[in-house]
Amino acid sequence: MTSRSLPVLDIVPPDVAPSGPRAPLDPEDARLAEFRPDAPALPRFFVWTLGCQMNRSDSEEMAGRLLAAGCAEAPSMESADLVVINTCAIREAAEAKVIGRQGHLRRLKDANPGLRVVLTGCSVRESNRGGLAKRYPAVDLFLRPDEEPELVDRLGLASAQGAVGAMTGTAAPATTAATTLVKGDLVSDATHLVRARSDAITGGAVSRSSAISAWLPIIYGCDKTCTYCIVPFSRGPERSRPFDEVVAEARALAEAGYREVTLLGQNVNSYGHDLPAEERFAHVHTERTVGRRQDRGARPDLAELIRAIDGIRGHDGTHAIPRLRFVTSHPWDLSDRLVDAMRDCPSVCEALHLPVQSGSDAMLRRMGRQYTVAHYAERLDRIRQAVPGIALSTDVIVGFCGETDAEYEATLGLLRAVRFDQVFAAAYSERPGTPAAHLADDVPAAEKHRRLVELLAVQEAIGLERNREWLGRTTEVLLDAVVPPRAHHHDEADDDEAAGTAGARDAFRDLPEGIAHLVGRSRENKLVHTAGEPALVGALVGVAIDHAGPYALRGRLA
Repeated sequence: MTSRSLPVLDIVPPDVAPSGPRAPLDPEDARLAEFRPDAPALPRFFVWTLGCQMNRSDSEEMAGRLLAAGCAEAPSMESADLVVINTCAIREAAEAKVIGRQGHLRRLKDANPGLRVVLTGCSVRESNRGGLAKRYPAVDLFLRPDEEPELVDRLGLASAQGAVGAMTGTAAPATTAATTLVKGDLVSDATHLVRARSDAITGGAVSRSSAISAWLPIIYGCDKTCTYCIVPFSRGPERSRPFDEVVAEARALAEAGYREVTLLGQNVNSYGHDLPAEERFAHVHTERTVGRRQDRGARPDLAELIRAIDGIRGHDGTHAIPRLRFVTSHPWDLSDRLVDAMRDCPSVCEALHLPVQSGSDAMLRRMGRQYTVAHYAERLDRIRQAVPGIALSTDVIVGFCGETDAEYEATLGLLRAVRFDQVFAAAYSERPGTPAAHLADDVPAAEKHRRLVELLAVQEAIGLERNREWLGRTTEVLLDAVVPPRAHHHDEADDDEAAGTAGARDAFRDLPEGIAHLVGRSRENKLVHTAGEPALVGALVGVAIDHAGPYALRGRLA
């Protein structure tokens, strides 16, 4: 018979006890090992984000909640125990990218049976839940965008001793997410996301990917009528965050040293229409001239919010946030009040992204955009008069249902007339569940590709001309990164940004010791490359431009 002696702490006889205070017990004393609880086996996580800036902000929030639960972040998908995929469903190619990774994820799960995969974002909608498991066979848990705040609870990680991997809905607490009806379809209701964001900020559960530039969501969901777009059905109706909460978060970002803040929303300039009227906003009167009519009297709008954030000052009286941006705007809500705020507020950067989608009125009607090319052009004229030198970017779809050669040529004509600084273009791909799915997708794939290639070539020439206007000028650049010597794998880098960086990398190949290839953005959102000490990352510097390409500028520190 064998026996096991329990570890005991020796009691020193009083006659030999040392005088003075007793030394504290060493927590690492080997004799205490048996009494210590087992360390919780918390997973290391990796978040793969596709799509828009709102998705990136959502991913920061999910990562922050996981970190707050005690999890650690893994450097790669291959080294993780938990993979969170934040999807984009705007285009078929984004979903195809995730579907293409299912085999790889299955192999990772074979090598690590404890690996769990969560899929969220716009690809997860209440209407398509039934078919998701077949479409994404390596995924264990599907969350709608409005269910993302429940991630930690659904995983059983709310308690450090919680069961890791408890991924059934029955094991989760009562859900905070909800659904609502839009045109008879059951869709997400983003109402609770307003509270969830407040809780995340208060609890420090936002893991920001940058210490220089910060995303600040101000409105969730979408009320627009675009027939090709799945966002209203994946994210639900528009829900604005309270005015004071947004300003408080901006103030906290300023105190934390952030140099640039970007206000976010699927339609950011729709902010405030769903908030209650207040006497302090009695001076606010904004009328739409296109789209659905709204009563916006005495409610805060984006212009009011911009002025409040621009008014935040540091101890020295300067703007606490030197740079303020906002995306994405919609032509319905580019009001004169907003244009005037951009003109009057020095912190607002001289850049505007305003999607047009087509240069043909007939196409815009089929797309459900509810404005005309003339209205769009009038708004651009107004902003260019108010903010001279403003850089304009847009989104364009080619090959939408029924697009004729003449309608496509009208889009090319619009690009040549406006001379955008940047255009994000894509060939139309049918999105199941959208109104356009009932229309004939009758432009052949080969013709869509031809039109897209031609349009991008036209815009590349325009972009080069626009950028050459910067030669010999000095511009303010917020440096935000050191560019590595060779390109690393990237899933979601913008094509234009990747092209601009690849072209600049050779120019900075042989730098003196202590000098690095740096990259940043001008106030006009131009990608600018230069060389300097790595310690300059995070600084606002002057760069004298001596080279211009279609996607980026290059110069020396002034």
